[in-house]
Amino acid sequence: MSHHFSTEIPEGDNRPRRVCQECGWIDYVNPKIVVGAVCTWEDKILMCRRAIEPSKGLWTVPAGYLEVRESCEDGARREVKEEACAEVEIESLLAVYSLPHISQVQMMYKARMLSADFGVGEESEEVELVTWNEIRWDDLAFRTVTWALRHYREVEGRETFATFSNPEPI
Repeated sequence: MSHHFSTEIPEGDNRPRRVCQECGWIDYVNPKIVVGAVCTWEDKILMCRRAIEPSKGLWTVPAGYLEVRESCEDGARREVKEEACAEVEIESLLAVYSLPHISQVQMMYKARMLSADFGVGEESEEVELVTWNEIRWDDLAFRTVTWALRHYREVEGRETFATFSNPEPI
């Protein structure tokens, strides 16, 4: 069955949506969820240099889009495995960032690496374990990476998540 869509405000709704003129199906377009983790081994943080756009060549923590039928924690673990070939235990939620200008919600976790083993995944050019002082602050891929690292430092050693999100205006 092919759909023939028009844009209209469905009954009981308050904003324009794409609606199939044959069957009435509404195509809800919702924000994407990104999951990731600040992963640690002893006193070091796992960082990945991006091999893909956006921000190719810049540094990030492992993160990416949540897949359908995947828990947020499983998604964060999968992203760490894909980007840094590392196994982690998710310890706790670190922060949630609301990014309406790009229709994203980002959920960042604190994670502990199960061993010092890691490698370069297909979306990474390089992967390193770095101390806090070795973080390349001027070469981070996204503001949310900076926020997550700072929030990690803020709550390091505590069983709590960061006290606020979106610390800078968008």
